Amino acid sequence: MKRRILNIVVAFDQLVYVVVTLGHGDPDETLSGAAWRTEQAGRLGGRIFRPIIDTLLWFDPDHCRTSHEGERR
Repeated sequence: MKRRILNIVVAFDQLVYVVVTLGHGDPDETLSGAAWRTEQAGRLGGRIFRPIIDTLLWFDPDHCRTSHEGERR
């Protein structure tokens, strides 16, 4: 049951990312992974949103980085 809920949350996260980017985002990428990737590319959105996301998810150190790495595997 816990895995199913996590799958639904991740799917919703991916949907939100695609909607926010008006379809330009990779449909398999989450907001967290995109925030890390864009910050590493020096883009303003990543520099703003990556720290916010990592702060909100304080219980998961380096959430955006680990999310991005998990998506690339």
